Amino acid sequence: MGVLTGPLPLVPPSGTPGSQQGKNPSVVALGGGHGLSASLSALRLLTSELTAVVTVADDGGSSGRLREEYGVLPPGDLRMALSALCDDTDWGRTWRDVMQHRFRSPRGNGSLDDHAMGNLLIVTLWELLGDTVGGLKWAGALLGARGQVLPMSSVPLTIEGDVRVPSAGGGWEVQTLRGQAKCAVAGKLEEVRLIPEAAPACIEALTAIELADWVILGPGSWYTSVLPHLLLPELRTALCNTAAKRCLTMNLAPDTKETSGMTAADHLDVLRRYAPEFSVDVVLADPDAVSDINAFEKAAGMIGAEVVFGKVGASRRRPVHDPLRLAAAYHDIFGNS
Repeated sequence: MGVLTGPLPLVPPSGTPGSQQGKNPSVVALGGGHGLSASLSALRLLTSELTAVVTVADDGGSSGRLREEYGVLPPGDLRMALSALCDDTDWGRTWRDVMQHRFRSPRGNGSLDDHAMGNLLIVTLWELLGDTVGGLKWAGALLGARGQVLPMSSVPLTIEGDVRVPSAGGGWEVQTLRGQAKCAVAGKLEEVRLIPEAAPACIEALTAIELADWVILGPGSWYTSVLPHLLLPELRTALCNTAAKRCLTMNLAPDTKETSGMTAADHLDVLRRYAPEFSVDVVLADPDAVSDINAFEKAAGMIGAEVVFGKVGASRRRPVHDPLRLAAAYHDIFGNS
């Protein structure tokens, strides 16, 4: 077990430690939604060699509407990742705010209501270019993004999960839920699947993972943002075979609407059950989020990982990662590898 101590660096050191001394480490961060945004906001302070690989299974809200109407990848999580990587200038911050802007008509019944401007912009680029990855590169250039954003798959994915619910005659029965929006609020999911099961992974994402110095998985919604990367066969193979060091970032609140009653150790057991061949070098966790340290360290050991505890949560009531604290944690982890 490691413990992070000392002051939090506001900027990376001149000589970045890691597998390549004296240069930025190449880092691939995988996830979706707010969790991936948190890790990207931290990692962009440490390196410019940064790739985000984003889940593409969202079927709710603006993303779900665009996915259904236009047959495109859901753009919402991709938009959030781009916004997290925006250039820290007036230009970058302004375009970030434009990308994140949601339309609200005065009467509340407009056709654009709840659409994020960035979602519409990304879909526009896809239609004009006919190239998903190319469209994301153009959107990134507009924001001055520090790094690139890639989808985990070249086709939209669907998450399907089984949950145990009370039956009408007493007892329990298994109910199958289809779609990320439903699975995310289901309670404790028992089985999770991706559809199509053998969907193609994004080629550029596979290449980035192969060439990375570090791969960061999590934080994020465990079943709908983190686990999907290990459910896609080509992506799981790339994550298992890469020569990169692997870091798993734990959530600040283990007990959520999709992981009801689960402990931090249970989260690690889920990854081992679905991808027993996947190993991790370091598990980063905030000590306040781990109820049983011994059980957690034992579960981490089962996937080959050392546990590093660090105060990475923001000083507020909501369980939100603080970018500077998370950056300091990653910096120490990279330096001690």
